Amino acid sequence: MTKKNSKNKAGSNTIALNRTARHEYFIEEKVEAGLSLLGWEVKSLRAGKANIGEAYISFQRGEAYLFGATFLPLQMASSHVVCDPTRLRKLLLSRRELDRLTGLIERQGYTVVPLALYWKGPWVKVEIGLVKGKKDHDKREATKEREWSREKARIMKNKRLG
Repeated sequence: MTKKNSKNKAGSNTIALNRTARHEYFIEEKVEAGLSLLGWEVKSLRAGKANIGEAYISFQRGEAYLFGATFLPLQMASSHVVCDPTRLRKLLLSRRELDRLTGLIERQGYTVVPLALYWKGPWVKVEIGLVKGKKDHDKREATKEREWSREKARIMKNKRLG
């Protein structure tokens, strides 16, 4: 028997997560989008040097762009390429998806934020979420609910063992 490759583990295709988005917003819907990248950015992502914690998505001239995502260039990057770690990157969405998202943003007050960056085959995909902001009392309620579910699991585990 041969050893399993670490790339085959579940979740190993995830490059970066935006954990603060799940805390700050109610996620109404998730959409998968492609990402237009340069060669040095792909190499950087393969090395795991990406951060989308401060990133957001903006719609300009009928297109969607990813702002604020940081892809740190590798030291081995070519010297003739100018590497801008925070440049804006175009999201690859269909016209129907773009129109629907812009309509929801303009009319119903939603926001679009990146939730995750991951590999899907040889391509980099961005999971974007259609979200609404949480108030402070909503955040406290979510924390209480999460703690109660942990406590419930602990109680059930102890009952099974005892």
